[in-house]
Amino acid sequence: MWKTTVVIPNYNGMNYIDQCLKSLKKSSVALKIILVDNGSTDKSDVFVRENYPDVQIISFTENTGFSKAVNAGIMAADTEYVLLLNNDTVVDEKMAEYLEKAMDAHENCFSAAARMLSLSSPDKLDGAGDLYCALGWGFARGKDKPKDRYGKPGRIFSACAGAAIYRKSLFGQVGYFDENHFAYLEDIDIGYRANICGYPNQYIPEAVVYHAGSAVSGSRHNEFKVRLSAANSVYLIYKNMPFLQVVLNLPFLLAGYLVKSLFFLKKGMGKAYFGGLCRGIRLSCSGEGRRHKVRFHMKNLPHYLWIQGQLWINVLRRFAG
Repeated sequence: MWKTTVVIPNYNGMNYIDQCLKSLKKSSVALKIILVDNGSTDKSDVFVRENYPDVQIISFTENTGFSKAVNAGIMAADTEYVLLLNNDTVVDEKMAEYLEKAMDAHENCFSAAARMLSLSSPDKLDGAGDLYCALGWGFARGKDKPKDRYGKPGRIFSACAGAAIYRKSLFGQVGYFDENHFAYLEDIDIGYRANICGYPNQYIPEAVVYHAGSAVSGSRHNEFKVRLSAANSVYLIYKNMPFLQVVLNLPFLLAGYLVKSLFFLKKGMGKAYFGGLCRGIRLSCSGEGRRHKVRFHMKNLPHYLWIQGQLWINVLRRFAG
């Protein structure tokens, strides 16, 4: 009866969770729903328990971060697919149906991303899948562009975990979300690993989700986000790029970090950014970081070549819009 379990990480989501769950209840396909509460203090978990008794709730006593929360939900799911969904979203009634059909049609696919529109400005894209480039930047394709852009399905670098479906059986090979990524870039990291293993990620424009964005952290740029994103950007490179690929991309990476440094210095967030970079270097040099490094295997060389092509092409895409 159920092919998909929806996993919603929740932290103080009282302003959004009701409309999110209401929209899921209108889905054209049957869905199981797991809410993973990260120590909310606004009683949003209590609200869900009282008003949506069929929603399974997993509770943590403190905010454990995005990755640990969704991992708990993924492991608890007993369906073929797991659909990760931010709590500040409203879904189209056929969103899950389109994502399921895409996964059924692409049997080797690891994930499929929805078309995300801005909840406050639904005529604009919030993202059409995630891209990663040789500058060391991850970015949402089509951010703030007209909603009708990127209307064709196709392969992307990774799915934005705010609204994406995953094949549960492949987590055993690709690995789960890295819990060293408390938040930010964890979806690009797992998409990168899937690409290395030869499992592509798809974008499905017919699957529509409306996203508030920055509902927890508060804004597009803030010290919390800047610090974590900077740290994770270093760790992501260390984990996923073999040494020779780092050398090959080093001029781009240095340029990328220089541009980011100047950008955040201008915004008065230089201390947070440089602190994050140092944190990422320490994590990469630690035993914990080395334990998670993806080992190079010659059988994956064709996949690394595809990735490298994307790293260069996506530099152009980043500035071409």
